[in-house]
Amino acid sequence: MERLIERYRRGGAASAPILAGPTDVLAYALYRMPATLAACSAMLAQSAARLPEITSVADLGGGTGAAAWAACEQWPGARIEVRDQVADALRLGRALRADEGDMVKDTVNFVQWQVGSAVQAADLVTVSYVLSELDERAQATLVKSAMDAARRAVAVIEPGTPTGHQRILAARTLLLEAGWQLVAPCPHQADCPVRQPDWCHFSARVERSSIHRQLKGGELGHEDEKFSYVVAVPPGSDVVVGEAEARILRHPVKRKGLVELQLCRPDGTAGRAIVTKRQGPAYKQARGVRWGDIWQSP
Repeated sequence: MERLIERYRRGGAASAPILAGPTDVLAYALYRMPATLAACSAMLAQSAARLPEITSVADLGGGTGAAAWAACEQWPGARIEVRDQVADALRLGRALRADEGDMVKDTVNFVQWQVGSAVQAADLVTVSYVLSELDERAQATLVKSAMDAARRAVAVIEPGTPTGHQRILAARTLLLEAGWQLVAPCPHQADCPVRQPDWCHFSARVERSSIHRQLKGGELGHEDEKFSYVVAVPPGSDVVVGEAEARILRHPVKRKGLVELQLCRPDGTAGRAIVTKRQGPAYKQARGVRWGDIWQSP
């Protein structure tokens, strides 16, 4: 467990699969899978309203299936294929699938696969928490494989760290250069306005089980998983990004009579917006929004 924790925190390209056997896979599932699931669920929830209908999903490097379960939540009944090189991870994914009921048994499949191999086409192709394990060339190969296989959308998610955001920016550049349209979190097609030392990331709340608390050595019944992501649709898609919509980049700061928002705007800029009580409907709306939500001033 300590080895996996240290490896996850260190990051960097791996010369061999990080999950080296069934013990590693089980440790990962207990320690990291709940947070990965929460992050993928948040990403898809923040994106789904802007996407075309999704009836099939391919999750590249999906391991035990965290992104697959998130897709099941968002699109019940969609056919989902998890592809990974680690046989023990796929076996555990199948075991978890067996506990999810007949619908999931019939719609979620786990397949042996390696980066660079062919990918069967799907409406949505996800790449979740994989790029950090690859060198830059393999990262680009994987993102391009996702683009080639996706009929309607690609979603890439990484840890919400400065280096994770840099990997997302690289994927974002590949998508834009190929003529894809960004639908989330970016409300524009321009260069990312979030500059170092800041970085674009979001947060998902993870409810901890008792064994999760023991493994983490924590006392709280929850934790917050930070993540960075990009979702895009291919050239020719009829998806239109709202011209008046912005994305909330941080927890709104609520004070008496005002709310302070950090926004990424459709004009390609990012910065602070103050909404006061005198603004009526906008203020009421601002009191209820959360980090990661779309902001459209009334």
